[in-house]
Amino acid sequence: MTQLRRDPIVGRWVIVEVEKPWKPEDFAVAPHAYEEITRCPFCAGNERMTPPEITAVRPDTSAPDTPGWQVRVVPNKFPALQIEGELDRRGDGLYDRTNGIGAHEIIVETPEHAKDLPDLTYEEVRLVLETYAKRSADLQKDARFKYMMLFRNYGIAAGATLDHNHAQLIALPMIPKNVLEELDGSAAYFEYRERCIFCDILHQEKEDEERILEENDAFVAFCPYVSRFPFEIWILPKEHKDFFCRSTPQELEALARILKDTLTRMRRTLNDPAYNFIIHTSPNDGQEYPGYHWHIEIMPRISRIAGLEWGTGLYVVPTPPEVAAHYLKGTP
Repeated sequence: MTQLRRDPIVGRWVIVEVEKPWKPEDFAVAPHAYEEITRCPFCAGNERMTPPEITAVRPDTSAPDTPGWQVRVVPNKFPALQIEGELDRRGDGLYDRTNGIGAHEIIVETPEHAKDLPDLTYEEVRLVLETYAKRSADLQKDARFKYMMLFRNYGIAAGATLDHNHAQLIALPMIPKNVLEELDGSAAYFEYRERCIFCDILHQEKEDEERILEENDAFVAFCPYVSRFPFEIWILPKEHKDFFCRSTPQELEALARILKDTLTRMRRTLNDPAYNFIIHTSPNDGQEYPGYHWHIEIMPRISRIAGLEWGTGLYVVPTPPEVAAHYLKGTP
């Protein structure tokens, strides 16, 4: 028999296979078969193939748009939103619309083509995270932008079109629906119990122990009890904080360690799967969200979303998070 589990944050239900859970080898991991290109625009030496860089981490005094960088940020060549212009909010009958104003940046995490975050040193990962935070904080200064969405698509199955690994940062003029659901759910919990639901989840996970993968002084990585996807992983700061971009240098150093180690576990266990990596943070709308707690969600793309999920929002998870955590820890 399966189990139904309810997410205490947004009220979403999932179906979990607990009697005959799938093993890592039961999933068909899609190969990373990218279309061949003669020159990669994100590789060192090809800087002129991208729009002029916004900023870069350069240990030397090399000039912008030249080799010598460690992390490089450029505008997306094909942006989903344009930074120039006015929002021009208006109604179109019963519909609302606005101009596609925002920002869309690419954060190239390494000049080396074949490296993903697990291949970098802890210090290199820290520089990447520091760049994430600085760019998010800088875009927050623009009052038009209400939410900073930072994500990584690794592998074709996760939506990546280039195999040179990079993150994307999109500044949105509104708060997206999925984020609103988390905000509303955490606010309701906070109002009723005067506690952060994410902090309570951390306490529960540490008490249960069986779903925790990694832990250090500042962060905990675990497979959430109500995972939507098999081998889904969350990383939460132990200290209650609402904005990722306000992380201290010490926190970013600790995050670099737990992130690299967690992604290494996932790669080893699932044979280098495609995955989506998303930073969930508070909005930039001038309001206070005392019940919200920023976090990272990592979703391996090893299962398919089909009619049941699209029609009901009810996800089917063939591997319980408790079992997934054992495999990821190397103790099935």
